Amino acid sequence: MPRTTPTISNPGASESNAPDIDEVAASLRMSIARLARLLRQQDQSGMSPALNTAMVSVWKHGPLTLGHLAQHEQVTPPTVSKLVDKLEQRGFIERISDPADRRVTRVAITPAGIEQIEEIRGRRTEWLSARLRELPADDVARLHDVTLVLEHLVTPPQPPTTNHERTNP
Repeated sequence: MPRTTPTISNPGASESNAPDIDEVAASLRMSIARLARLLRQQDQSGMSPALNTAMVSVWKHGPLTLGHLAQHEQVTPPTVSKLVDKLEQRGFIERISDPADRRVTRVAITPAGIEQIEEIRGRRTEWLSARLRELPADDVARLHDVTLVLEHLVTPPQPPTTNHERTNP
């Protein structure tokens, strides 16, 4: 049975028992930054985090237009253009014409890009798995629940629908 996203707050808790949101945010930010740094050190590819995440987005969601890639990465169009240029120069992605509209260009992952992703992920996952094996099972289960909450935090908000976009029952 799939797990549901755990709630962060306890509505029944008194104000004095509730954790201070700013303290939680500061502590979480520092822990995530340190973990991200340690994971990047396992990478050894020489690629920036922005290049890695853009390449993974193309792999997961591609082929994508540059505009859609910018949305996925939550960056500006000029930034995504620079990322795509660098990834294309390294042979990790390629530009392809949209078969339905030749004016539209999309980016797609190449076999070299897939290989790069697998190598990076393998090294990082191997390191993190080794660290997780050092923890008690209860802590690993709690971390699983936390990942669901973190995934919610990093998911871009969906634009609100307008009245004419809603369907009536």
